Amino acid sequence: LGMAVRVLDTGALGVLMPHVDTVGEARIIASAFRYPPLGHRSISSTLPQFHFQPPPADQACRELDAATLVGVMLETPLAAENADAIAAVPGIDLLFIGATDLAAESGLHGQFAHPRIEAMLRNIVDACRRHGKLVGIGGIADDTTLARYCAMGMQMVLLGTDMGYLMAAASARSRTLRAAMDTPAT
Repeated sequence: LGMAVRVLDTGALGVLMPHVDTVGEARIIASAFRYPPLGHRSISSTLPQFHFQPPPADQACRELDAATLVGVMLETPLAAENADAIAAVPGIDLLFIGATDLAAESGLHGQFAHPRIEAMLRNIVDACRRHGKLVGIGGIADDTTLARYCAMGMQMVLLGTDMGYLMAAASARSRTLRAAMDTPAT
């Protein structure tokens, strides 16, 4: 938690904490990342979000709390089971589903369309709706399955990773270069 608080103190306006399984863990996270009275985040006098010239502390805390996105990643069947209680935690804005880990932890590696996975995702989406929280998902590359879950109500979708995009671009560039090198000179 300490490193994530430092990231917020240096100007980030959001944090996504992995492997949150219980309401107790979610409460600890909300408390650490929100200012009093909602949480117990320390008030810094050097706030880059205000160009290092912050307004009065009460105003700064209120504005930063409103601008900061606090998300938790649900990546296990236990987390999916506890989704309603986690979504009810004040100070948590987003429940983000780590689909790859959720499927693996369920003994269903890569089976994102499996009925058990779909039921867990439905439970999480419904919990977010009930409590007015954002819901998101990452880890699914299959367009048909991803489209089905987007239609279910996903509001934030991680389509890939920086390394995946870099590798795809490098591979495409390499193919172009190889094709050019295989073309006889004229």
